[in-house]
Amino acid sequence: MAELLTAAEMRAIEKTAIESGELTGLALMEQAGRGVIDAILEEWPELANGPHRAVVLCGPGNNGGDGFVIARRLRDKGWSVEVFLFGDAGKLPPDARKNRYLWAAMGEVRPLTPEAAGEGDRPAILVDAMFGTGLARAIPLDLARAVHAVGARGAGSSPSRVVAVDCPSGLDCDTGEFLFPDPPPEGDDDVSAHSDWWQSEATPRILRADLTVTFHMAKVGHYLGEAPGFCGRLRTVDIGLLEDRIEPTPGRPQGGRLRLVGPDHNWHDLKGRIWPVEFVRPRGGHKYDRGHSLILAGGPGRGGAARMAARAALRIGSGLVTVGCPAAALQENASQLDAIMLRPFKEVTDLIEFLADGRITAVCLGPGLGKGEKPQRQVTAVLAAERATVLDADALTIHEDDPQGLFYQLHERCVLTPHEGEFARLFPDLGQNARRDARLSKVDAVRQAADRAGCTVLLKGPDTVIASPGGVASLHAAAYEREAPWLGTAGAGDVLAGMITGLLARISPPQEVHPVVEAAAWLHVEAARAFGPGLIAEDIPEELPKVFRALGL
Repeated sequence: MAELLTAAEMRAIEKTAIESGELTGLALMEQAGRGVIDAILEEWPELANGPHRAVVLCGPGNNGGDGFVIARRLRDKGWSVEVFLFGDAGKLPPDARKNRYLWAAMGEVRPLTPEAAGEGDRPAILVDAMFGTGLARAIPLDLARAVHAVGARGAGSSPSRVVAVDCPSGLDCDTGEFLFPDPPPEGDDDVSAHSDWWQSEATPRILRADLTVTFHMAKVGHYLGEAPGFCGRLRTVDIGLLEDRIEPTPGRPQGGRLRLVGPDHNWHDLKGRIWPVEFVRPRGGHKYDRGHSLILAGGPGRGGAARMAARAALRIGSGLVTVGCPAAALQENASQLDAIMLRPFKEVTDLIEFLADGRITAVCLGPGLGKGEKPQRQVTAVLAAERATVLDADALTIHEDDPQGLFYQLHERCVLTPHEGEFARLFPDLGQNARRDARLSKVDAVRQAADRAGCTVLLKGPDTVIASPGGVASLHAAAYEREAPWLGTAGAGDVLAGMITGLLARISPPQEVHPVVEAAAWLHVEAARAFGPGLIAEDIPEELPKVFRALGL
């Protein structure tokens, strides 16, 4: 699996390579510029036929140096190229200054202003090489206006294709959010003032690319939040750095590093058969060899979520699945379940007695469970049994008044699967709004949550983050070529909880929980993609056989 880098990690890799003599800064810049042009021509092969027009916007750092290389190499191909620079040429870093000098022998460098950028014919390509991964504050508003001015040029057969070097300028490559000036302070008219600020100061700074070209490895922020929508298509190009950041084995990720969940497509001949097949391949000749999952359900009229979770656990490979529910809900559940068994639990003591059977290997609580004292006691009973346990939905919400009381009971074979609202109730200082105020990435927030809870935490979303204690973290992104927006449907999270439970039922210590959760998240999206638009939650388990066949099972 590939690793995602923070901006600081990428700088450290480049610095080490330069200081070791492996590469020079000029060589890295040249490779980056050439790589961008190769990516452009791969994305739009028609641009290889004949000269075209390009506008290159260069910033005051090494990202701008990449822009000068791009301009020079496009001119070598016969293109008409306009180059604009923001800032003082004399203050450019040495390598960027050298590449500006090389370009200046070929063409003009004009100061970057909205007025100047808006003059002339519309280009086929607009290159945003203003700011890259190291940006820590909002870009000047005039720079954003300059980008919009190029796009608004009148003459031209079609809209300009926008290419971002490393990232669209202004995007924080650690958090995936655009950097804006501080909003107005709250006051009597704060709603109106904030709206004015958003329209005049924030919205114009949101820059979108059709293609983003990054170097060596993709960055964390390329996959977080709304960043994939701003980056367009993402391509990663090799610039000659030798450090290998690929993990060929699907075990527990190394603490402090971030793994992008998915098969390693470098092994083309294996077609993804190394991972995640090992988690779903049939094992043994008896149903109990594949584990027994228990899904706890709520009362009459509240069983739908648990039934979906149960069917997902069975489809993904749990040998047996039992839905435990109040006696009053037995008839409702029995009328809709066949291969899934039922067990009435009148009192919590009935649940404790059932869990005495060592063949129960995994438990899921939360989907449709309900709130109140009894569900809390059920959670306590299950956690005391120390089985692999998935806590979702109501099983999380019922502890919002005392999260620490829940954390005290958790163990290392537990998995919490909150959405953003449930996450904020358990970890109010790490919720979405708190993260934005503190400029804390979703990845770092979930890492902290996992350390605090003492177990694996999966924070759902298109940018699902999975973390386990000790800085272990993975990011599963339903983005770019794996986009599946139709997963935003009622019950999809209940199905994911069931899938995790079904896979956990199949393993036992010392096998790790974290890689199993990664596999479930990936399979969840693959099933949704196999179905496509019009998906409802009940469809997801039914698509798993198709996904398994594609994996060679």
